[in-house]
Amino acid sequence: MQIRGRTWWVIAALLGTGVVVLALSLVLGGLLPGGQRGGGTGNGVLGGSAAMEQLGWGFTHTEYSADRGEPAAEVTADRLLTGDPMPQNQHIMGWGARSPEPSPGTYDFHDLDRRLALIRGTGGTPVLTLCCSPDWMKGGKAGKTDWGELEKAPDPDHYADFAKLAGKIAKRYPQVRHFVVWNELKGFFDEDRNRWDYEGYTRLYNLVYKELKKVDPAIQVGGPYLVMDSYRPGDDSYASGLSGSWGSVDQRVLDALSYWNAHKAGADFLAVDGSSYTRDNTYVPDPFEATRKFGDVTRWLRKETGLPVWWMEWYVEVADENDDRHGWSEPHRTAVQATAMMEMARAGVATALYWNPQNEDEDCPGCLWRSTQLDGGGKELPMMKLLARFGKEFPPGTDFRSVSVAPDDRPNVRVLADDEAVLVVNTLGRTIQARIDGRTFDMPAYGLRWLERR
Repeated sequence: MQIRGRTWWVIAALLGTGVVVLALSLVLGGLLPGGQRGGGTGNGVLGGSAAMEQLGWGFTHTEYSADRGEPAAEVTADRLLTGDPMPQNQHIMGWGARSPEPSPGTYDFHDLDRRLALIRGTGGTPVLTLCCSPDWMKGGKAGKTDWGELEKAPDPDHYADFAKLAGKIAKRYPQVRHFVVWNELKGFFDEDRNRWDYEGYTRLYNLVYKELKKVDPAIQVGGPYLVMDSYRPGDDSYASGLSGSWGSVDQRVLDALSYWNAHKAGADFLAVDGSSYTRDNTYVPDPFEATRKFGDVTRWLRKETGLPVWWMEWYVEVADENDDRHGWSEPHRTAVQATAMMEMARAGVATALYWNPQNEDEDCPGCLWRSTQLDGGGKELPMMKLLARFGKEFPPGTDFRSVSVAPDDRPNVRVLADDEAVLVVNTLGRTIQARIDGRTFDMPAYGLRWLERR
């Protein structure tokens, strides 16, 4: 049984924790977040031997999403999301949400109520990223929001205020069991010392962690949401030992990670993001091979910290000066994305949340659905098709298998398989005939092909 309407979850948010928790336990019964039942391997959420922090494949809502637009388009988007329930992340301020506490002690949860209603109403597993902070916590004026200052960190004197806000949000939304503290260490870079202020961030993180665990010890908390920036081979500016054919991760990032890991009050998972290309926007040696970075980094992080790894964002296509990505065709873009996801999956990623670059236009590269602001909006786009199928076929904990690939095809395809399914990606910009797992078939330029195992 699933509750698919948004209204019920808005009411739930307004009622408070006690009645809601009882209602949830009675109504949802054995259902897990995202509509999955416990007892099996599933997607690693709650049931069985897998841990709560393994949510699998999902996405982050940004400024424009499926909660506003043409009524018919909203219905179409709701059906799309309900048909393939998955983890859905929302920030508490920015990216579709106004300030939750515009003045000290004065709260405005209207936008978060609406987004949480969308997530739970479509069967998704809700995740909240605790970023960013109200203006009065960072030197601004109470009651005002200067969106140009969104990415400024709170003043140290207000770290405790931000932690209290996090606790207030956790109490308001008891159905949210996963929280990420801050986003990309925004506002925490120390220009004078040319390094991250990891001491300041860790102080903030620890206060938030303790506040959330005070609300409910079962809440899952993670950080530090570092950007795993890298430099090309031969560029020794900030070279580190975490390296591969794609280059090496910035040592300053690893310094921040090391400090946080040693001084954190606790963590249920490790959150990071990053791109396959280098800081100077270079694919080394090419867009497909560069995605090996995601696998190498994931393995290293798991070994170094012992924590489940969450990729909060990942990027495979260089953005332009407006942070838009229009350089590739949609098949090309989706093929490289699929290859990146293969790398993460093989490395044992616990959760991966695709940053949905939704806009209001007809042209929306990499978006998950056609904008709900348009007539006929809400329909599935190629990246959503990939994300949903991939999440179902290859959840965390999947035992991957080798499959036969014809020698002539090995340089041109990427393959991922388990006992039931095979995903094949054509990395060439032309049609090929491939022989995979004993079957021969044609693949269009940058084509994806799913096979059922015999």
